Amino acid sequence: MQRLGILLSGRGSNFLAIADAISAGRLRAEIAIVISNLAGSPGIAAARDRGLNAQVIPARARSREEHDAEIIAALQSAKVDLVCLAGYLRLLSPSFIRAYSQRILNIHPSLLPAFPGLHAQKQALEYGAKIAGCTVHFVDEKLDHGPIILQRALPVLPGDTEESLAARILEQEHIAYPEAIALVVEGRTRIEGRTVRITP
Repeated sequence: MQRLGILLSGRGSNFLAIADAISAGRLRAEIAIVISNLAGSPGIAAARDRGLNAQVIPARARSREEHDAEIIAALQSAKVDLVCLAGYLRLLSPSFIRAYSQRILNIHPSLLPAFPGLHAQKQALEYGAKIAGCTVHFVDEKLDHGPIILQRALPVLPGDTEESLAARILEQEHIAYPEAIALVVEGRTRIEGRTVRITP
């Protein structure tokens, strides 16, 4: 069974969606470790409440390479097969990407390549987009750039605010992320250039 390493910085709602999918039998994997760069993150508290291996590895006053080296060591110690970023608010170093090449997933609250980076929902509203959504993708060295595994779309409603749109996108994230992880751990994804082929 594939072992997951979850990296988070905040509330961990996508981490909880992954954990719930495992408990419900929709995702055949196990969470080997949950890591946060912030000691006070609610996601770490939630992981500890569930009895999971949860560690805080602070980034303050350290280079990105030094911080990532400690995270890589923790992931390797936990025998992690697949790294899942779940609201992890730090860019990964090239050495991290190399250590887990094509084994790092991220979820982003837009239909990439539209609106990468922070405040994607605000970007979508300011641009006048009619369709929004979320994207699960493999992580490479560029921000919100790696090959796309799956996307879920929804309409932008006339009265949407950044908060209301974000809340509706988050509901889709909680469905999409476990689905995408399941495709990867079941060996049903194959990367060909920028395209991820899904086998039945």
